[in-house]
Amino acid sequence: MEKISLQKLKWIRSLQIKKNREKEQLILVEGEKIVLELLSQSRFRVKLLVGSEKFLLENKISTDCYSAKKGELEKMSSLSNAPDAIAVLEKPEKETIKNNTRTLILDGIQDPGNFGTIIRTADWFGITQIVCSPSNVEQFNPKTIQASMGSVFRISIHYTDLPDFLSSIKEPIHGALLAGTSIYETNAAKMKYLVLGNEGNGISKDVLSYITHPILIPGRGTAESLNVGIACGIFLAEWNRAL
Repeated sequence: MEKISLQKLKWIRSLQIKKNREKEQLILVEGEKIVLELLSQSRFRVKLLVGSEKFLLENKISTDCYSAKKGELEKMSSLSNAPDAIAVLEKPEKETIKNNTRTLILDGIQDPGNFGTIIRTADWFGITQIVCSPSNVEQFNPKTIQASMGSVFRISIHYTDLPDFLSSIKEPIHGALLAGTSIYETNAAKMKYLVLGNEGNGISKDVLSYITHPILIPGRGTAESLNVGIACGIFLAEWNRAL
């Protein structure tokens, strides 16, 4: 079992920076549970794996890996408590957006925690495809990966110009707006495309013109709006119930 070198440690730490990940087309994953799940599937190729000696021995991992002490894992990690495993993955080839499948569309979600929550929620409710605007936070942001609890590796996520994408859709397009029909009074069984907007500004003007069915979650209190991750869960629960 080879010990991690200082050079490799510094390289892994550099991948915490987005421009470095993009330059090398790599993904940085932290956490024992997510790393073990990735090792059991073939969609994402693990380029390098670092773990504590205990983690590597308990999981019988002996090839293409490096052992590291707690202090070394802390230096490589962005988490407050250093994980026992860190993996570097190669980005997979881009997939084609599928037609005739339930699709969640995200217009400029900025917070990686919100994005990860949305991905995890979509995975729970059986959504297999998410389409994002270019301004949306990066799907492989380490905080997004953590918040998604690994769901980011199970859902097909695409980035594209939303007006171009939406202009080709002939079916109804539902969008979350403060002025719309209650989701509980909507025929959710006919929903195929659902658009959620930016945390502060909602759905952008360029995208808004393609919304054919504005919908909302009715409330009784005085809060200005719902967190987008929570709103996503409510919409998807009703969408799922109608199927």
